[in-house]
Amino acid sequence: MSTDSKTRFTIPKPKTVGLYVTLYGAAFLFIVPYLYMVSTSLKTEDFAFSQQPYWIPPEITFQWYQAVLQGAPILQWLINTLVIAGATTIIVVIIDSMIAFSLTKLDWPGKRIVFTVIIASFMVPIYANMVPLYTIISDFGLLNSPLAVILPFSAIPIGVFLFTQFFKDLPDSVIEAAKLDGFSTFQIYLRIVLPLMKPAIAALSLYTFVYTWNQFLWPLIVLQGETSFTLPVGIVTTQPTQVFQPGAEMAVTLIAAAPLFIVFLILQEHLVNAVQMQGTTG
Repeated sequence: MSTDSKTRFTIPKPKTVGLYVTLYGAAFLFIVPYLYMVSTSLKTEDFAFSQQPYWIPPEITFQWYQAVLQGAPILQWLINTLVIAGATTIIVVIIDSMIAFSLTKLDWPGKRIVFTVIIASFMVPIYANMVPLYTIISDFGLLNSPLAVILPFSAIPIGVFLFTQFFKDLPDSVIEAAKLDGFSTFQIYLRIVLPLMKPAIAALSLYTFVYTWNQFLWPLIVLQGETSFTLPVGIVTTQPTQVFQPGAEMAVTLIAAAPLFIVFLILQEHLVNAVQMQGTTG
């Protein structure tokens, strides 16, 4: 047998081995709380309160999931949160992309000032705007409505900033060629620019969806009926004040976190492309 036909094994360098061990170790540390959450949600009451930790429950039960789903309108809260987070994400992507496109690819007076104001709004804490926002929402009669949560966050500065960085890397020659072909400004934005910005759209969509999904204080202020609660607000109302049930707590938390995990799996490839695109452009 010739030397070329032999299978060659490359011995990894100690530095490479140490790097992989560190990365996988850090990833495992991030996963540990979720594994414990799943394990606790499947334990019976005796094992949940046991002083001896059980990562793999000796006895598996789904009673906590059944109790949570029957004891509170979890499905209604889930639908409310999906509607609010989904609508907010769509509106943010549309508005922020239009603003960023106009700031980078269109010429109009004062756009530098507008961009400076948008970036400066990063320094204003959200809590400073809650009183005037509440007054506006109340005057429009939108309290206890999904619009009370959607409209105040329909345009976020970080989205404009993110899209601006991607639009700057888009060659102006593409825009000029489209104009020569008779495309209008809106057609250029809709049919040429947006398809090229899929990684940026995926990154902003995931950020906005997760941020809106996890909102607690503002929905707690403007959503006053139990049937209009979002999941983060509703989960707090299901917590017993007298007896602590770790199995029920972990079950409802897992239900709230599962949709975010699914969304991340769907957009994972686009997020990686967004990081690669931003890292390879100057």
